[in-house]
Amino acid sequence: MKPDKAKRAPSAAPEAPCSAPSGSIAARSPEAVATARAVAASGRTIDIVGARTHNLKNISTRIPHRQLTVVTGVSGSGKSSLAFDTLYAEGQMRYVESMSAYSRQFLERMARPDVDRITGILPAIALEQRNSVKNARSTIGTATEINDYLRLLFANVGTTICPACNKPVERFTVERAVEQVFQQATGRRVLVTAEVGMEGMSSFASLKAELQRGGFTRIRLGDDVRRLEDVHMDDLGIQNEGDEASVRRLRLEVVVDRFECRPEDHARAAEALETAFKLGRGRAAARPEDAEPLLFDTRFNCESCGREFIDPHPDLFSFNSALGACPTCEGFGRVSGLDESKIVPDTMLSINQGAVAPWNTPAYHDMRRELKRACRRHAINPDAPYKDLSAAARKLIWDGDDEYPGVKGFFEWLETKRYKVHVRVMIARYRGYTTCPTCHGQRLRPEALCIRVGGKTIADVCTLCVKDLRAFFDGVQLSGEAGEKARILLGEVRNRLRYLDEVGLGYLTLDRQTRTLSGGESQRINLAGALGSSLTSTLYVLDEPTVGLHPRDSRRLLEILRQLIDKGNTVVVVEHDPEIIGGAQHVIDLGPGAGEAGGEIVFRGTFDELVRQDRSPTGRALRHHAHRAISPYDRRPGTFLTIRGAAEHNLKSIDVEIPLGVFTCITGVSGSGKSTLVNDILYPAWQRHIDRAAAQDVGRHTDIEGWDQIDDVVLVDQSPIGRSTRSNAVTYVKAYDEIRRLLAATARARVAGVKAGDFSFNVAGGRCETCKGVGTLTYDMYFMADVTVVCSECNGRKFQRKVLDIRYRNKNINDILDMTVTEAIAFFATDERIATRLQPLVDVGLGYLRLGQNTATLSGGEAQRLKLASFLAAQKKDKTCLLLFDEPTTGLHMADVRVLLQVFQRLVNAGHTLLVIEHNLDLITQSDWIIDMGPEGGDEGGRVVAAGPVRDVARCQASHTARFLRDRIRAAEEEGEEN
Repeated sequence: MKPDKAKRAPSAAPEAPCSAPSGSIAARSPEAVATARAVAASGRTIDIVGARTHNLKNISTRIPHRQLTVVTGVSGSGKSSLAFDTLYAEGQMRYVESMSAYSRQFLERMARPDVDRITGILPAIALEQRNSVKNARSTIGTATEINDYLRLLFANVGTTICPACNKPVERFTVERAVEQVFQQATGRRVLVTAEVGMEGMSSFASLKAELQRGGFTRIRLGDDVRRLEDVHMDDLGIQNEGDEASVRRLRLEVVVDRFECRPEDHARAAEALETAFKLGRGRAAARPEDAEPLLFDTRFNCESCGREFIDPHPDLFSFNSALGACPTCEGFGRVSGLDESKIVPDTMLSINQGAVAPWNTPAYHDMRRELKRACRRHAINPDAPYKDLSAAARKLIWDGDDEYPGVKGFFEWLETKRYKVHVRVMIARYRGYTTCPTCHGQRLRPEALCIRVGGKTIADVCTLCVKDLRAFFDGVQLSGEAGEKARILLGEVRNRLRYLDEVGLGYLTLDRQTRTLSGGESQRINLAGALGSSLTSTLYVLDEPTVGLHPRDSRRLLEILRQLIDKGNTVVVVEHDPEIIGGAQHVIDLGPGAGEAGGEIVFRGTFDELVRQDRSPTGRALRHHAHRAISPYDRRPGTFLTIRGAAEHNLKSIDVEIPLGVFTCITGVSGSGKSTLVNDILYPAWQRHIDRAAAQDVGRHTDIEGWDQIDDVVLVDQSPIGRSTRSNAVTYVKAYDEIRRLLAATARARVAGVKAGDFSFNVAGGRCETCKGVGTLTYDMYFMADVTVVCSECNGRKFQRKVLDIRYRNKNINDILDMTVTEAIAFFATDERIATRLQPLVDVGLGYLRLGQNTATLSGGEAQRLKLASFLAAQKKDKTCLLLFDEPTTGLHMADVRVLLQVFQRLVNAGHTLLVIEHNLDLITQSDWIIDMGPEGGDEGGRVVAAGPVRDVARCQASHTARFLRDRIRAAEEEGEEN
């Protein structure tokens, strides 16, 4: 969140760095405490003097080097302004400025923070809680550089297996050939030969001359060795030199050397075979006297079937390389084609009921009739649900017969009409991405998939989850030269896999596209990559790394952060999780409130000192966070929405009952299938239910029962609201229209002819045309950070003078947009329409936002709560909705969670159903019903471990969530707080 700048206050000197805490939630060793104290006492700190970025009120502080510092505080208190917009911005800016002008043009350019002085700053890396990757080629394997090491590993020590013979394919080297000769021909006379042909030669005479120039004087004819000069065409069975076809087929077995196979002739044998391989283009023969000949081939092909293979090369295993990418899908693993789930969106329908969606429009009813006639010809029941039809019946529907073209034939015909716009639209509606038929989604060309390490191809390896992959590589044992080559590579792979597992991502696979990750997962991927990079003396700034983490994994994350510190780095974390705060060596608490009421340092010191602070909202919340009672409401569901056969990703064809009219939390460890169930199946299925032609893909499931019991499904997620510089909070909740009408209704506006539309900064009329209603002008400085200056025409007020002269209760439009939501409600108290629209913003804890604040500056948590406020402002009393939330406590302080809970309970009391994906125990214990997924992540998850009221789920021994619920209930009972 980035509110406007606070007024500058007198600067204060930074306090001396505090000592390391003597104890915390996560215990530290005496050695670690001693080290932290020594670092703090040495004066090695980052000193920040007079920081005024956004709402920071000229604060000064110190951050110890080589320690974990947590910046906490209520939402909007200035945490991100201090950690990212001041600390990281300064570190990044100084690092970039140290580079050449040429290099700077490729790097992120950041504005200079509003601060008097920062000393002791380090090169900075920000690991933010957002996923900005949009490239379909980026995977977890490429993002963590594990794929780079795997490519080297497979290229250097991989074994090529012929898919036809299932036998290893090995290239014969000179050394192996010599070894085999001495094993089978010791003491015998050996003839080394190579076969040559007429390639590049105009005649037999020219071939003889070329061989003689090379020093070769003998050839082998049958069982005899003849001098080359004595051999003529008729000796080779060619009577007519004019027979060009026979001459072109001519092959000569040239004698390269003859020697006794004795130990002292080892070097001579090697030289002879090497020469023979060059002369025979990779082929040679060793013919021991009175023994079977030994035939060698250094070409890379199968000895049994002769199939030739490509030499292993790192690029062969890269789907981003032309050498390695599948030629059909070009390395994407998918191809564009007809999507069966769009053409037959509801498999419960029969052909007579219109199962084939494209033919339900009047324009294509003829195709539907043709299909019915085809069904009669082939004795197919047109009243049977599509899902019950046999494979042969479905093949007829899609491929057709002599009289009926089929779905494929129909769309092929449509392709000939692409010049018509409506036809292109229709084709696009029913097309989608399907698995590549050549590589079957593995992205690589067939030759790359013939090479194995430990019995697996690189595609097999990338489809294993990180946890299983660790076990696989721990079991890979290579000896000899291969083992020496692989030692360093395997070490790097194992380390990076360990880091991924330790940050709670053991359920992910290396082939998972990076763009499909949540913000929290993306941040932890970058964290694992940071550990693998072995950087030292670096400042890491992290934004809530516990987002998406089950409480079970928080302590493991803490250990990861300490490993970063042990490498000589400094770590600053913006966090609300008590486990992480308790494990920090230094805590900075900002507040005491949000927006203008925040921006001050409320506390600075150790965790033990923080929990004793009464002035700190964080300290008060930490003292009581483990002792809150479970929900006092006793709501029992009467009806359910039932998902049947959910099988997308790792879901194990499960049936899930979602109770209606209550507050339900979906819990479980990371990767257990929570988001898949809600975001990939439930919500897309609703969209397909209300619009059968909806383009959104729906996750695999059999059916959903109970749609008739709800009026609407609303997804309230953390995706950005928009990037427009003119979108703001007041326009999003539809309060700005009422404000414009109120100003336009004043006497002065009517006299001046100013209408409601003139108060819009989106269209010309009343806005400043110099800055187009933005209030600032941005200049591209090329190799330096862009410079943003206040518009000289309107002085940042966005509107023309005639509009700014219109006032309501002595406030013009610029003054009103500069108010916080709380101030605006008080100002418009007499206008119920405006106050009613704004009140939901206060209800969800966003009262500190300014009305004119750009929505692009909001955090993911703030964006989600703004969407919730918009729903509250627009909800209809006679409409019952199912609201879907994905971790709504993201970015929320413990005190803010209570505010959100009040809104949730109000929504349920109004008749709505809440389905919330969540890890926060403060929220989970207040729910009416829990659906716990698991028991683990990835392949070991995808099941419903427990479902029911909080107390019932807490008794489940197989649930990781239940263990934390039991601790919470026990603590509440001991405090006597439970109702």
